[in-house]
Amino acid sequence: MEDYLDKLTAMRVFVKVVELGSFTRAADALELSRTMTTTHLAKLEAHLGVRLLNRTTRRLSLTEPGAAYYDRCVGVLGEIESLEESLEAMTERPRGVLKISAPVSFGARHLAGALAQYLERYPAVKLDVNLNDRSVDLVEEGYDLAIRISRLVDSSLIARRIASTSMRLCASPAYLARGGAPEHPQALTAHDCLGYTYSGRGNTWEFEGPDGPVAVRVPVETRTNSGELLRLLALHGHGVVLLPAFMILDDLAAGTLVELLPGFRAEELGIFAVYPSRKYLSAKVRTLVDFLAQHFAAGRNW
Repeated sequence: MEDYLDKLTAMRVFVKVVELGSFTRAADALELSRTMTTTHLAKLEAHLGVRLLNRTTRRLSLTEPGAAYYDRCVGVLGEIESLEESLEAMTERPRGVLKISAPVSFGARHLAGALAQYLERYPAVKLDVNLNDRSVDLVEEGYDLAIRISRLVDSSLIARRIASTSMRLCASPAYLARGGAPEHPQALTAHDCLGYTYSGRGNTWEFEGPDGPVAVRVPVETRTNSGELLRLLALHGHGVVLLPAFMILDDLAAGTLVELLPGFRAEELGIFAVYPSRKYLSAKVRTLVDFLAQHFAAGRNW
């Protein structure tokens, strides 16, 4: 083992000498004496049986075998560094700032409580949370983690489903007293419908009914990029809305919103924790994703 570690040290010395073009600068960077630096390289050349560097009083240059060996050393040392980082990520205690993006309603109603419990468990972590229904670019905007509610997640990201939610069609009693309740999805074409700007299907609402799937292009007079504003507009009687169950279960229970077309099931969406495609996760991201999956798995009827 000692001989193996000596070879790794010699490889690191060789790479650093090449990168900095100087034994003295390499010795300083590695916190070694210049004598030890030259000794490591001499032993490496002796072990390999080739000269790796041409040395003059003014400059260093790679020999042909040295150039080939340098390229391989960089790859090997990079793999070892990645392995060490992965092991460190598995064992280190989470700390530092965790930048998170999440939808407004889910963040305020459900994520906030989970994050408060997470911080109690990991007090060395600080949070920077942005609630926005827009789908942010994690890499470009520097986010560690985002919560996405959708059918599918961008394939360039790593995603873990932490919960699911069904979409519910509903309206207020005041609206239904004025406009009546639809008996079939196609009847929605005669109703005032409230639209969500970020919906991937635009004005087309889809349902699974007794006779199979039904897709209806609904008339949308009012549209917004805020799910919470849609809910408030529906509560005030401005139309029919299709919203995630986690937003309106309390309203349905209180009777301030009424679920429509119970025989026609709207789509189910996944609630995902997503993060950039990195080879190794930091401890703060890994522990938060695990915590959220466990927290939201506790029998939620969304």
